[in-house]
Order: sequence, then structure tokens, then C-alpha cells
Amino acid sequence: MIDISVSGLVKSFDLEKRILDGISFQIDTGERVGLLGKNGAGKTTLFRILTGELDYDAGEVAIAHGRRVGLISQIPVYPAGYTVEDVLQSAFTRMQRLADEMAALSEQMANGDESAETLRRYGELSSKFEGLGGYDTETPVNKVANGLSISADMRTRLFDSLSGGEKTRVNLGRLILEDTDILLLDEPTNHLDLHAIEWLEGYLAAFKGTVVTISHDRYFLDRTVTRVIEVLDGKAEFYSGNYSFYAVEKERRYLEKLRRYEKEQAKIEQLEKSAEQLRMFAFKGMDKTYRRAISMEKRIARMRTVDKPTKERALTAQFTTQDFYGDEVVVLRDVAKSFGDRTLFSGLDLKVAGGERIALIGDNGTGKTTLIKLLMGEESPDAGKIKFGPAVKTAYLPQIIAFDVPGRNLVDTMLYAKRGMTPQSARNRLAAFHFTGEDVFKSVSVLSGGEMSRLKLCMLMDEEINFLILDEPTNHLDIASREWIEEAVESYDGTLLFVSHDRYFINRFATRIWELESGRITDYPMGFARYRQRKALAAQNAPKQEKKETVKEKSITEKPRGNRNAQTARRQLTICEKEIGAQEETIAQLQRQLEESGSDYEKYAALYEEKTRAEQALEALMEKWETLAEQAGE
Repeated sequence: MIDISVSGLVKSFDLEKRILDGISFQIDTGERVGLLGKNGAGKTTLFRILTGELDYDAGEVAIAHGRRVGLISQIPVYPAGYTVEDVLQSAFTRMQRLADEMAALSEQMANGDESAETLRRYGELSSKFEGLGGYDTETPVNKVANGLSISADMRTRLFDSLSGGEKTRVNLGRLILEDTDILLLDEPTNHLDLHAIEWLEGYLAAFKGTVVTISHDRYFLDRTVTRVIEVLDGKAEFYSGNYSFYAVEKERRYLEKLRRYEKEQAKIEQLEKSAEQLRMFAFKGMDKTYRRAISMEKRIARMRTVDKPTKERALTAQFTTQDFYGDEVVVLRDVAKSFGDRTLFSGLDLKVAGGERIALIGDNGTGKTTLIKLLMGEESPDAGKIKFGPAVKTAYLPQIIAFDVPGRNLVDTMLYAKRGMTPQSARNRLAAFHFTGEDVFKSVSVLSGGEMSRLKLCMLMDEEINFLILDEPTNHLDIASREWIEEAVESYDGTLLFVSHDRYFINRFATRIWELESGRITDYPMGFARYRQRKALAAQNAPKQEKKETVKEKSITEKPRGNRNAQTARRQLTICEKEIGAQEETIAQLQRQLEESGSDYEKYAALYEEKTRAEQALEALMEKWETLAEQAGE
């Protein structure tokens, strides 16, 4: 059964450019579809058309009869005084109408109405009400609230008092609680922490309806979609797989089209030379060769069927790194911070060494951004000291980008920030970040979130730094922009501290994990993959540990470190960890080679297969590490 059908859809916001130019596709019941495309391609516009919020110029849009569509995109406006609990309960509006009608019928029956029609209607409503779960709405609300980290305290707050990210989470919870057949998710992971993202992935896996997702989170796409529709130049390109399949297949199609184009151009060039030669013979009086030349030129015109495939020009700017001399970049001693009665953290003792790449992770609201602000001097600690090395020069990309004078255009913003820079140098610098032509004279205030991030990075990368701090650097960026900032960070050889919920970004760069939880930071001196393995193992052993605590304590004379087998396992565990580190470095090296060989399909395919084998070997090492860790009692 077809849930969504779009045929020849056209939409423009001005006379010059059609944002959707005859796009056609269909989505079947139960499909998981990722809607991809660069920022501004028309993805959100398409969603708004599907929900009827926006009209279109031409074409046809059809939603299967009786199918309910839910969209998480713009934050809706609720009545003044609505709490978070009120918003979540608004998901049950349809059940409330049933309950009201049942109450009215009950009153009629209590007053002596015993007609067959009244009894039939009450029985029908009661059955439907029970089928929708109307007798127990508290359980699903609690389940969704826990999954999306909507605390009991937060449920009592006014919806209007929440931050944008909190509003997004609450609205996503309301949408999930509704009896919706088709879920349209527009960047659902942008304001979710790792815990909530993984919960959402689990929910979508069990959801029986149709899901269409706009997302730039590659891990999320790999785990939730089985088909990709890319919006490109107002039309649709189709890929029958998840994001990883899409990325490889897109490159294969590009190279295939490039080969066809080059082959066609070589043939055309050969025919053009022959046609020119025939024209020269005709000029010397050979009339028949003139007709042959005309015929050949018509053939050449018919041959021009393949346009030259293009790729978006890559951003090539890089961070300018200042040499760092010394061991310690920053040291935190007994640092504490509170807001009112709420203590975010206390007793933090941490040290960052030169060249480290640290990911600061934790649920929303635990204080990650506050800790970054302490390091940047934007907040002061309540207790303790923060000391930087003498040669440290810091650059900071905040989560919420702001400029001193939003009314200035891009060129003037660069000139005021960089004293001594010429207007032409500013334009050249902006062009390297894809701000070209008339774009450089736009007001900063009209830029999108992704464009603001790009402009801020443009300014940061012109400075010599050795300590880079990033707070959610990939939020609001499309996949192409994310890949570019990843390349820039890859080439940066200074010290890096970043807050992120983008698992791809964390996995690629983190060599150390700081997990902020319950006011404490747990330090994991390892990459993200090994951190996840360690956490999974801890979760598996938690029930065992609880059981052990009920058993009588062992004798003091008993050796705490276990028997000889455990000691052997610990030695093998150390060797295994070194092998894991080496394997991770091999995979990173193969990834770099893959990115450098994009124009050579055969080499790309061979490297991709080698990388797949290396990742499988890493998984085997991880399983071995788990087994050894259990044997070693760690």
C-alpha cells in the first residue's frame, strides 16, 4: 500500500528559481526513508507541503486515506500557561473526546435512557477507547518522558520557559504519544543527547508505521533508514539502502557518469576533427564532402546527451596551528559550580596534556557547556582553580553563535574582527568558505545556523591557536559541511576539547572520553568504540555486582586480585588493548586513503573492502577484550 505519493511537484518562492522542480516519488506503508540534500535544497519545504501547511505551484500530492501524519519541525504555539505535562497530555485529545462522549452517554443511561442505539454506541466507544489505551495513559507518558530525559521537575514547568532544545524534546514526545501512522522527523537528533538519541532509535525500530526522516546524523541514518531519497536540483535521486550504502553508491554513480562523459567527449572531439577536415576538402571544391560534414555535425549534436557531472567545491581552509611548548595545556583543581540550590559538579580534578583530543559527553543539562564557559572565562567557578599553560592560545566555537553587530554584512564583520585585513583579503577568505558573489554583502542577521557556524569558523581559522574548544560543532550543518569541518579538525594538530552528541564525530576524533554524570567526570583514556564496549560490559555486570553485595564479605586474608587465571587474563587484556589501538589507527589510515582516492573508482572499491575487513577484525578484538575483561574481573 502506498502511504505517500508525490508526482511532478513544483514549488518556488520567487520567479527566478524553483526550489522543487517536478520532484516525484512514492513511499510505501512501513518504509523507513531518509530524505537527504544540502541545506536549502527544499527538504523542509517538502515536509510542510505533505502536512498541508504550505501550498504548491503544480503537481500532485496524495496521502493514503485515513492515515494520520505527524510532523516534528517547527515548535507549535500552545495556550499561555500550558505546562510540559499539558503538552504531553495533548497527545490524547482524540481519546479525551471519546471519554467526554462516553461520560455524556453514561449520564443519559443513569437518567433512564436504555435504548438499543444508546447501548450500542456506548459499547462501540468503550471498545475503541480501550483499544487506544485510554484507560492507562500514564504508563506511555512516563516511558516516553524517561526515554527523552524529560524529568518529573521539567514536566511541571511552563512550556514557554523552556529552551529551544527542551521544547524540541517535549514536542517529539507529544508526537510519539499521538496515534500517528506516518512520522515526519525534521532533524530530530539536533537537540537530543546520546541517551535520548539511542532511545529514539529503539522506538523507531519498534514503530509499526511509516517514517520519513530529514537528518544529517550519519549514525542515526544508518540505524533507522533502509532507503534514501536525495533532493538534488529540485528532483529526486533514489538509493535502496542506508546512509553507508548511499555514500558509496553516490560516488560510484558520479564516477560512472564521469567516465561516460569523458568517453563521449573523446568521440565528439574525434568527429569534430573529421568534420573540420571535410569542410576543408569542400572549400577546395569537393562538394560531396560538404554534405558529409553537415551530416557529421548533426550527428555530433545528437551525441551530446551526457552533462558533465559536478561535485560541490570542497572547502579547503585549515586551522592555523601555533606551536605548543610544555606538557600541561590546562589543569582543573577541585573545581565546583552551582546555580542556586543546584550543584552541577564539584571536586573536579582534571588535566589536559598537549595534543590530546577529548570528547566531553553527558546528558543534556548536566553542565557540559557550563564547564566550557569556565574554561573560556565566561563563568567563574564557585570553588577550585583553573590554570592554563603559559603558551596556550585558545579558540572557541560556541553552541549558539552570536556576533557583536548582527546588522553588519559579512565583509565588514571580517574587517572589524581582523584589524589590518584588506577588503579583498576578506572577500578571498570568505570565498574559501563558500561565501561568494553578492552573499558577502548579506547581513549577518539573515544567515542560517549553519552559515553562522561557517562564518565563525572562517574567523577562527585565521588565528594561530593550539587549544581548540568546540561546543556541538556539527549542529545545524548538512553532511557536506560536517565532512568539511571533520577534514579541518583532522589536519589540526593541536589540543582539542569538544562537546558533541554526533557519534560519528566522537568516534573519529576522540582519544579520551570525559563523561559528566551526577556532578562528577569519569575519565576514560580510550576512543569512543572502546568506551562503548566498557559501558556495555559494565551494564551487563551491574546485576551480578548487586548480587555480590548481598553475599557476606570475603575474609581479609583472601587475595583480592583473584587466582592465576585472572592474572593471565589481565596480561592478555593489556596485549589486546594495544592490538585494538593499532587496528583503530589502521582503520583511520584507510579512511584517509578512501577520501584521497575519490576519483579512482577501482582503488576506492578495493580500499572500501579492506576497510570493511579491518572493521570486522576490530569487532572480533572487541569481543575478545570483553571475554578477557570478564576473566580478569575488570
